Amino acid sequence: MSKKLEIADIGMANGIASEKPLTDKQKEKMIAKAAKAYGKFLDALDCDWKNDPNSNDTPRRVAKAYVNDLWAGRYNGPPSITGFPSDGYDGLVFEGGIPLTSMCSHHHQTINGKVHIGYIASKNGTVVGLSKLNRIVEHFGRRGAIQEQLTVAIHNAVDQICAGNLGVAVMIEAGHNCVSCRGVKHQGASMKTSKLSGSFMNEDSARAEFYEFCKGYKC
Repeated sequence: MSKKLEIADIGMANGIASEKPLTDKQKEKMIAKAAKAYGKFLDALDCDWKNDPNSNDTPRRVAKAYVNDLWAGRYNGPPSITGFPSDGYDGLVFEGGIPLTSMCSHHHQTINGKVHIGYIASKNGTVVGLSKLNRIVEHFGRRGAIQEQLTVAIHNAVDQICAGNLGVAVMIEAGHNCVSCRGVKHQGASMKTSKLSGSFMNEDSARAEFYEFCKGYKC
């Protein structure tokens, strides 16, 4: 069976979600508009991009990167999620080290790291195809958010899709270019955030098992 994520129900619309996915024609129109605006931004910085053969198409390249890659989650519909009966399985389902590329809302600098997701299935509940957890991370990561917000959004999406679960746990460990490339300019620092619910919040053994599974992954 296949389910569709409902953005409005999982706390991450915040004015950045399109009401419906953009068509290719709409995306091209947005790219053209954004490229024109970015050219003016470079002009304001006294960048002679028009006469630089390496930069004279940069406004369009940047606009395409935002629409098609960096913020693709804003303009593409949420992924279809395939679910299966748990068939009596009531243990921990874990996937660790899911690659994350996102962008901080504060400085529009990239965030790169790993996401670890766990949920406890119920005997009569739903488990999801493993790659669908990756798709959830990719969808929300490619929207632009602070890491705390992203952690909650991924948690709530998994909680919604895995019907009857007994708990969901999400941990993100990531490096932020807004720390390494500006301000204090500190290399190698990383940030960890987690969101726990159900048994992971209420039972020490479930929480310890999840954190033990998370060990060994580096952002």
